Amino acid sequence: MKSNTVAKTNMVFNKSFGQHILVNPQVLQSIVDKAAVRPTDIVLEIGPGTGNLTELLLQRAKQVICVEIDPRMVIELTKRFKNSQYANKFKLIQGDFLTAQLPFFDLCVANVPYQISSPLVFKLLGQRPLWRCAILMFQKEFALRLVAKPGNDLYCRLSANVQMLARVDHLLKVGRNNFKPPPKVESSVVRIEPKNPIPDINYIEWDGLLRMCFNRKNKQLSAIFKNKAFLKTLEHNFQQIGMQQENNPQILAQADFQIEDKMVEEKDIESDEEQDQQKPTTQNPFRIKINEVLKSIDMFEMRPVKMDNDNFLNLLLHFNQAGIHFK
Repeated sequence: MKSNTVAKTNMVFNKSFGQHILVNPQVLQSIVDKAAVRPTDIVLEIGPGTGNLTELLLQRAKQVICVEIDPRMVIELTKRFKNSQYANKFKLIQGDFLTAQLPFFDLCVANVPYQISSPLVFKLLGQRPLWRCAILMFQKEFALRLVAKPGNDLYCRLSANVQMLARVDHLLKVGRNNFKPPPKVESSVVRIEPKNPIPDINYIEWDGLLRMCFNRKNKQLSAIFKNKAFLKTLEHNFQQIGMQQENNPQILAQADFQIEDKMVEEKDIESDEEQDQQKPTTQNPFRIKINEVLKSIDMFEMRPVKMDNDNFLNLLLHFNQAGIHFK
């Protein structure tokens, strides 16, 4: 006879850790089903809380590795599984997931603490060796941004970055009343499957380009790249990297991928546009160079909100060939 997978507790949950415990058995089961856990799988669970999802995973997996930061939850999990039939399959790591050294795993299945959603996704995508897939619950808006396509209002730098590294699918919506305590927002479950092999690009350059493009995603590229701060940065890179490449041709070798989901301040472009309207200015020679690249690939009037990753890769390639880098 199976035990009740939803543990009853009077514990006061810690909102600073984003603790909203999923208590609906049907939703818990649906998440595990969609993970398609195999008997040979090692499953990573982030923020297991009281262990409701953990128990269902233990019933199917070879091993479940839980990463939990709250000492009170660590005690609860230890009491629940240490002497259970799953004791030999249960492993607990106490600490912050974002700084923890992770062992190998096949799957990641988790009700994610919402305040660490973006760094959590990119830590997972940077994990080696690659894992098979992740079934993760996020705040609904964050989940929709992950899966947003060009032309969608929610399409952003996060969308382009994650979709460069992985396939992302929206699986189901989860109402706030399925949690204890109920969060203020609705939730969604997504499936993330990393691309294998990983794309062979320089991620520092890639994200540098996206930072600028998504600063004002509805503007034309020609308007975005007339921003004085951007021009100054790119011209500096042009001079510095040009000199470095003379001494080290491998200067643009692939770099580690570290991205946060933050948008660059928009005020620089707005102030530049106001200044352009107030007084005529002499065309910056480096701006002319950028415009020539944009025109040569018919992207002068393109808008980032409607560009897919192939467009961005093409843009980055031609900028780099012209000596323009986003270091």
